[in-house]
Amino acid sequence: MAESDWDTVTVLRKKGPTAAQAKSKQAILAAQRRGEDVETSKKWAAGQNKQHSITKNTAKLDRETEELHHDRVTLEVGKVIQQGRQSKGLTQKDLATKINEKPQVIADYESGRAIPNNQVLGKIERAIGLKLRGRDIGKPIEKGPRAK
Repeated sequence: MAESDWDTVTVLRKKGPTAAQAKSKQAILAAQRRGEDVETSKKWAAGQNKQHSITKNTAKLDRETEELHHDRVTLEVGKVIQQGRQSKGLTQKDLATKINEKPQVIADYESGRAIPNNQVLGKIERAIGLKLRGRDIGKPIEKGPRAK
């Protein structure tokens, strides 16, 4: 076999700063002393798990209750639902099963915590046979064909 000319070469080179070291305060000051151009910019919410910006007025908006709240079902409607349900001998769970809703929905409507949904109110009206919307709340629903 022929002799191979492998020469060992030693390269002495200083590694550059890592990304974390380059961003440190000391590295920035050292670069400024050497006269290098340094651009620094602070990123808002960088490195945090904030996907949506929250304004400083959030607390102020939370305190305002006049304009920024959803209308709830009135207690009158809740009482009518409760009386109609009990007159038919139904529990909240039975009524919920009958109209294909969760029992918590019925509980929310009866206590006045629910945000009114016309579809749900219509289903409850048909199940208990009492009007829950309009002027005649609590009156029986007239059964008959609807006029087209």
